[in-house]
Amino acid sequence: MTGNRFHRPDHAVRLLRFLRLPGWDTIRGRVAIVLAVPTCLLLALTGLGVADRAADWSTAQETEAQVGVILKVQELVRELQRERGLTNGLLGGAKEYEDDVRAQREHTDDARSELNATLSDYSGDLPKAAASALDDALLPLAELTVTRTRVETGTAGRTDTLRFYTSAVTALIDAESAGVPDSDRSIAEGVQAFQALARATEAVALERGFLNGVFAARHFQDGEYLDFTELRATRLAALGQFGQLAGHQEQSALDAAFKTAAARRTTNYERQAERGADGSPVRVAPARWWADMTTLVDDLHDVQKTVGDGVRSRADETGRAATRQLGGFLGLGALILAMATALAVTSARSITRPLGALADEADVVATTGLPGAVKRIQEAAPDSPPAAQPEKPHVPGSAREIIRLAAALRNVERTAVGLAAEQAVLRRNSTESLASLGRRNQALLGRQLGLITTLERQELDPDALAELFELDHLATRMRRNAESLLVLAGEEPPARSWPGTVSVTEVVQSAVSEVEQYQRVAAVDIEQCRIRGHAVAELSHLLAELVENALMFSPPKQPVEIYGWRDAGEYCMAVVDRGIGMTAERLAQANALLSGSGSLLEAPTRFLGHHVVGTLAARLSAHVELRLTEGSGVTAYIALPATLVEQLESSTASVG
Repeated sequence: MTGNRFHRPDHAVRLLRFLRLPGWDTIRGRVAIVLAVPTCLLLALTGLGVADRAADWSTAQETEAQVGVILKVQELVRELQRERGLTNGLLGGAKEYEDDVRAQREHTDDARSELNATLSDYSGDLPKAAASALDDALLPLAELTVTRTRVETGTAGRTDTLRFYTSAVTALIDAESAGVPDSDRSIAEGVQAFQALARATEAVALERGFLNGVFAARHFQDGEYLDFTELRATRLAALGQFGQLAGHQEQSALDAAFKTAAARRTTNYERQAERGADGSPVRVAPARWWADMTTLVDDLHDVQKTVGDGVRSRADETGRAATRQLGGFLGLGALILAMATALAVTSARSITRPLGALADEADVVATTGLPGAVKRIQEAAPDSPPAAQPEKPHVPGSAREIIRLAAALRNVERTAVGLAAEQAVLRRNSTESLASLGRRNQALLGRQLGLITTLERQELDPDALAELFELDHLATRMRRNAESLLVLAGEEPPARSWPGTVSVTEVVQSAVSEVEQYQRVAAVDIEQCRIRGHAVAELSHLLAELVENALMFSPPKQPVEIYGWRDAGEYCMAVVDRGIGMTAERLAQANALLSGSGSLLEAPTRFLGHHVVGTLAARLSAHVELRLTEGSGVTAYIALPATLVEQLESSTASVG
């Protein structure tokens, strides 16, 4: 065994092949092994567990927060109950309660502010149902100020006032159970026991306030004794429900609250109240009744707090247990993920290395191989045999799909190179055919122009001579089209050069003579200079294309104007039409062709003239650009380099 055997890149692949994993010889099998095993384990062992424990933890947190808020709600309930009882006694005639009522209102407002602050602090932790129910339960308290004002002014009725406070307290108690989760039975039963005790306490507190008014008035009013019996029945029903849900410790605390001396005295007061059922006077001091019942109500609230603390403790323990279990599941998930990652990396290397090699090979073919093959074919002699394709290196990897993919890509490459070769040969043959046809036409047109010139010299009839001039003009245009065909084919047209230099006015006249509606062309303001002879033919051709384009896209009776001026060492010309103009997109496309950056593959056939102008401008090292004419139309600007221009003395010419 060699020393570097275990450092070979494909060692893991060979090891897994030795283990003969089912389907490992195919990419699909490898992906199935990499993904199926860890995914199934992760989903089966951690997904459900994590979700369940996370739900328990979240529920415990919400319950703990909700119980904290409920305790604050009970503090407000407690203060409202006291204010209700004192207010009812005051309305019953016990004027000694006036100072107590005012002091109690401040306690109620403080408890209300503390509840609002607590709701704000726990707004994100409470269940939505609980938060919504508590917000709705606080709405009746908006009328609290109005009720107090009526009590102060003596316009409040005892029954209506008692009913207002009772409805506000009942709404708060009912809202306590909203949104309580039922996933944990012990917590749910604890909250239900808390709710039952809250209703029992409310019944006791309502009885305190109710009888406080009765004792202050010294008798029951119509229907009040029936309300008294209903209150006692409600208390007994709530206490019975609490006994079914509460634990031994909570039940013992409740029994102790009802066995105090104050509780026993309240029982005696209730018996005395029962003797007033027939409307006879009830002689119980309201202050003594209030003091003893307040002690009982406070004891019941203490029991409520004990029950609430127990629920919070159970929720906290449930949350801690869920946190521990959640950590365990997450640890297990991390272990499974690590195993899956190791297997995925091993498998991925066996896939990505050969695919990467194929991708690199395809990039080389696309960027250099195929363009190089096309270039070689275009530059090769027509009868030379095609160059042999270089041998491709072996692609690493043993999977059958990789081998098939490599073979397919190489087949695509061979096919692409073959098609490119055919297209290159076809394009070259087409170009050569067009160039040959253009040269033949140019030669024939040259002979035709010579013959027409001879006939013009011999003809004396003015009408016949005019027709010969028209024929000469038509042949001149045909010669320009033949030269344009050679330009498009990439061929240099036969030289039509002049010795020395030619004035720019003569160049403009030559260009105008090659367009159809030459009568509409006006050389308005041309500053004189001379153009070097070797550039005259191509510059005349360039100007003729621009002038003809301007004539085609302007009204039939609208002239096309030509201007020329010197600009430092350059000479500039402008062909101005006031026709229909061009859109910004079309203008940009045309300027791209004029600058040589456009392509015949992208430009429509109606832009062939622009392509001819761009090619001629590149040969002359000139710059041509289209711009919108002020008002309407298009202006073509030509800037000739100093190498083509021979400056003269300052003068201008006008040609029409």
